[in-house]
Amino acid sequence: MFESAELGHKLSKEEYAAIEPQLRTDLLNTQFDLLEHKDFAAVILINGIDGAGRGETVNLLNEWMDPRHIEVHAFDQPTDEERQRPPLWRFWRALPAKGKIGILFGNWYSEPINERSFKRMKKAHLDQRLSELNRFEAMLAAEGVLLIKFWFHLSQAGQKKRLKALEANPDTRWRVREADWEIYEHYDRYREVAEHVLRRTSTGIAPWVIVDGSDPQYRAVHVGKTLLERLQRRIEFVRKGFRTRQTAAPLVAAPDERNLLNALVLDQPMDKKDYESQLEKLQGRLALAVRNEAFAKRSLVLVFEGMDAAGKGGAIRRVTAALDTRQYHVIPIAAPSDEERAQPYLWRFWRRLPRQGKVAIFDRSWYGRVLVERVEGFCSEADWMRAYAEINDFEDQLVSAGAIVVKFWLSVSDAEQLRRFKAREEEAFKRYKITPEDWRNREKWPLYEPAVCDMIDRTSTENAAWTLVEADNKYYARVKILRVLVDKLESALKH
Repeated sequence: MFESAELGHKLSKEEYAAIEPQLRTDLLNTQFDLLEHKDFAAVILINGIDGAGRGETVNLLNEWMDPRHIEVHAFDQPTDEERQRPPLWRFWRALPAKGKIGILFGNWYSEPINERSFKRMKKAHLDQRLSELNRFEAMLAAEGVLLIKFWFHLSQAGQKKRLKALEANPDTRWRVREADWEIYEHYDRYREVAEHVLRRTSTGIAPWVIVDGSDPQYRAVHVGKTLLERLQRRIEFVRKGFRTRQTAAPLVAAPDERNLLNALVLDQPMDKKDYESQLEKLQGRLALAVRNEAFAKRSLVLVFEGMDAAGKGGAIRRVTAALDTRQYHVIPIAAPSDEERAQPYLWRFWRRLPRQGKVAIFDRSWYGRVLVERVEGFCSEADWMRAYAEINDFEDQLVSAGAIVVKFWLSVSDAEQLRRFKAREEEAFKRYKITPEDWRNREKWPLYEPAVCDMIDRTSTENAAWTLVEADNKYYARVKILRVLVDKLESALKH
């Protein structure tokens, strides 16, 4: 894969001088065109052999374009805060908004390449990571992000020459680390792993561009022209109203119309005395569980979804009553803000993930993509169909990083929902809970019901199963939620 980058590509100073002025002008104009119209975000991944000119090239791009609208992030070893969350968390936080260009050094490829090169990671684990990264990049591309991946390459002799030249210059000596020479000593192994990684992750939506790093003039022009062409082609593509062709297989309802929701017996018996007795015991167990020293190395993510007036707020209050206020955060999810709409849809949830020893309670969640956005037509069928797999990936990453994910769907009957709506309108302190939107959603329930059933069927996994809660009786619903939560939390901490 790297053979063409070892041919010794060169541009003379005269050739470079003839190309450079127009290239930097075109890049700057294209950058401002992107910034003005905010058609998409561009993410540039910078990887490659040490000494191949990665830093110099990025500095040059900042010189040629407006650096105020280029977000450069350099990632080293993860911090303690980053280690307490899934590996991709720190990269999600660095994604640029639409109209911006983000340059990521030490991105999601650096760690797996280094770990495998020094035999700290098995090949099977590496390939699993690469499959996850392919799905991650496919999701970004489907959300409109332009991914441009550069690998800066040098032969082993070229790397040695470059490192020695940097060390010999007092002004650049600081740039050569002991780790650079260590990688040089393992060059053949590093190259072998890198070739495998690039071959497995060079896809139609995000191909790798191999850059010969031996000649600075050639390197600069190659990167500049590639970036310019990719940006201009995407801008033209978007302006003409084209979109990547996506199709989705239809979801077919059961012939007998029986489903997960209409099969529930929603009015379950429980009186107030029994409720209060069980509530106190379950809250006590919950309090002890989150104080357990084992929980200090875990986190808890609670998801509450359900019909309007099904009792999500009341259930959440019974959970938080058992927790230290410094330990949890309730996150109500409404329509995305302008800032959130400028990012892939999962971005606003990634940035709210709890660190170890903490609890995040989502009052509605990332499932809006397959519920309200599906029903209201806020996204295409292809978008919400691919979201099932993307959500499962997201939750798998949470669990792999030590999070305990517990999800509840609360259901009430049509008659009980109507009774609660009317009660809210009649009681002054509850009027804020009822809006014209609630009444409109009630009329659309025939559209929501199959969406909910599809959601549960396709995203109830061994790592993050759904619990369906019969919520006509609020006492029963609250006790069931607490019992399921405590049982799952205690079991996870035990194992």
